[in-house]
Amino acid sequence: MNAMTFGLDIAKHVFQLYWVDPETGEIHNQRFQRQKLIEFLAQHKGRVALEACGSGHWWARKLMTLGYEVKLLHAKFVRPFVQTNKTDAADARAIWTAAQQLDMPAVTPKTAEQQATLVLHRMREQHIKMRTMMINALRGALYEFGLSFKKGRQAGLAEMRERLAEVEEDVPARMFEALREQFDLIGRLDKGIEGLEGQIKAWSQTQPECQRLMTIPGIGMLTATALVATIGDARGFRSGRQLSAYLGLVPRQHGTGGKVRLGAISKRGDRYLRMLLIHGARAVLFRAKDKGLWCEQLARRRPTNVTVVALANKAARTAWAVLMGNEPYERDHELKKAERAKQTANSALGQPRLQRP
Repeated sequence: MNAMTFGLDIAKHVFQLYWVDPETGEIHNQRFQRQKLIEFLAQHKGRVALEACGSGHWWARKLMTLGYEVKLLHAKFVRPFVQTNKTDAADARAIWTAAQQLDMPAVTPKTAEQQATLVLHRMREQHIKMRTMMINALRGALYEFGLSFKKGRQAGLAEMRERLAEVEEDVPARMFEALREQFDLIGRLDKGIEGLEGQIKAWSQTQPECQRLMTIPGIGMLTATALVATIGDARGFRSGRQLSAYLGLVPRQHGTGGKVRLGAISKRGDRYLRMLLIHGARAVLFRAKDKGLWCEQLARRRPTNVTVVALANKAARTAWAVLMGNEPYERDHELKKAERAKQTANSALGQPRLQRP
C-alpha cells in the first residue's frame, strides 16, 4: 500500500486515528483500542504524527519498531488547528493537519534510558521538596514553644539533634515522639536523595556527552544529565540560540508596525532545566575564581540577576556547540583555533618544496 500520514490522538485506553487515503482521497477518523490500533498500524507504512504528551515517547519508540516515521508535536502547536469543540476526533484531525505544515517544529523522541534519567531527577526534586517542608514544619512547631535554631538546613538540623534533651523538657511527651518520627523521616529522605544522585551519577559516567558537558563552567553532573536526557539529539536544534530559546532564556519579543520590543526572558520550555542552568550560572558568578573578562565586564554594568541569566544563556549555547562538535569545552576556543591554524600555515610554509625531477 502507498505510504500515508496518520494523525494519532493517544489516551490511556481509547485512541483516535485520522488519515486520508492518498489514492482515493477518502477521509477516515476511527477509534481503536490499544491492541487493535497496533494490529492495524502493523499492516501499513508511512508517517505517524502525535502529541508529545503522556506516553508519547513510548508510542514513538513503539511505532518506530513498526517501521514508521514518527513526528512528535508540541500540544500548543496543535491546538490552533482544532476548528470546533475539543474532542478526540477533532484532536486527531488537528494533529494530522499540523503535521502537514512544512515549518512545524518537532520534538525528538527520547530513549527509555533518557526517560528513566528524567524520572530520577523528578523523584530527587520531590524528595528535596518534602524534606524542606518537613524541616520548616519542625522549625514552626518548635518555635511555638519558644525554641529557635540556626539558619540553614544542615546547621539547623544539627542543632536540633544536639538540643534534643532541651526539646524533650519543653514540649509534651506525645509531641516529642512525633518529632522523633519526623527526624527519622528526614533521615530517610536524605538517604533516598543520596541514592538517586548515585544512580544519576552512574549513568553520567557511561555517557560521553555528559562528560563533555561537565567541562563547561556552571554545568555539573545534574545539569549535564538533565540536558542530555531532555534535548536528546542536539541536531534537533539549528543553533545554540534555538536551544536557549527552547529553554526560555531569551527575551520575549513583541512587535508591530516594524518596531520590535524586547522584554524579560520568555520562561518557556523545561522549568527544571532552566533552574539548574541559572543556579549553575549563579555559582560561577559568585564562586568561580576566574570568571572570565566577559563575565566581569557584564557584572559591572548590569544587575546581578541579568548577569546570571546571561551566563545561563551562554552556557546553554556552549552546551549545544560542545554536543555538536563532539569535543570538550575549551575557553577562548575561537582564539586558540585561529592560533592553531596560523601555526599550521607557518609550518607548511617552512617545509622544503619538493624539486621536480
